[in-house]
Amino acid sequence: MSSQNRKKVLLKVIILGDSGVGKTSLMNQYVHSKFSAQYKATIGADFLTKDVVIDDKFVTLQIWDTAGQERFQSLGVAFYRGADCCVLVHDLTNYKTFETLNAWRDEFLIQAAPTNPDAFPFVVLGNKKDKVPNVNQGQLNKYKDWCREKGDMPHYLTSAMKDENVSSAFQEIARKALKQESADSIAYVPDTTLINLQHNQNQGTHAPVGGDCAC
Repeated sequence: MSSQNRKKVLLKVIILGDSGVGKTSLMNQYVHSKFSAQYKATIGADFLTKDVVIDDKFVTLQIWDTAGQERFQSLGVAFYRGADCCVLVHDLTNYKTFETLNAWRDEFLIQAAPTNPDAFPFVVLGNKKDKVPNVNQGQLNKYKDWCREKGDMPHYLTSAMKDENVSSAFQEIARKALKQESADSIAYVPDTTLINLQHNQNQGTHAPVGGDCAC
């Protein structure tokens, strides 16, 4: 089958976590292989797409970067519904951002209302490893214990700045999202639709709710 006629599986991934943990940086590093040290808070939500091959399946990841500020959390239901995987991000230099992951996870499950919340896939990223090259073993154990208690969620130590473990983490995210989709519920989107999505994004079109977004 030619690449022009090939159908791709569209998977929706949501990235959640406190403001400043590096959600936008991780997304941009993975999709564009770019990093900016200049911080600008995301307003509402925005998304990028990336085509990948997972277990011999051609997949388009639609990665939604959401605002970490409390005043935008009420918009969650508009973005969370239909998600195939949720990524929880915390800052390795700020332990409080890890403590809030429980609230982010619970809120997502309430708003997204998946059919089987106990089996819904989450992946946890501890970002800014470049600033903490040797993570405290006690804290690392706490990260792993919490992830284990919440259903054996994978936990990756990442650095958006140095592109450390970013690709491998998103491979895991894509694999879990693909597994989440049953054969009957997979949404096949023609390549032309994906091109239009990317074209609109390149023209500055953002998510319909929440205003302009900083990528």
